[in-house]
Amino acid sequence: MIEARYLLDSNICIYVLRDAAGTAARRLASCEPGSAVASAITYAEIMRGLEHHGAEAIAAFDRFFERVPILPFDQRAASAYATIPFRRGRFDRLIGGHALATGLTLVTNNEADFADIPGLTIENWTL
Repeated sequence: MIEARYLLDSNICIYVLRDAAGTAARRLASCEPGSAVASAITYAEIMRGLEHHGAEAIAAFDRFFERVPILPFDQRAASAYATIPFRRGRFDRLIGGHALATGLTLVTNNEADFADIPGLTIENWTL
């Protein structure tokens, strides 16, 4: 199995789900299987947002996560989160902590939301 290199933020997953031919989707498709993963926090955040979107959206979500492994949020990730300065947007802070704990590059379109997290490596796949 390929070692994970990238942790996908919720907004990147949503970009791929909404535009299968877009820049983020093409970049994800170019990755080796298993090299791009999503946090369990990302999974929960997106699932929460799908509450009122119907069966078709949930089916697309399920298909997406058949291809993108979900990384459990563990004690090491929780400890990394605890070191990050408090700010609104707790999902972002949890995902940033998860990326730090695992040493993965965070892929996001919201670089500003993570700019104050020391040591975090970020890429934007929508450009």
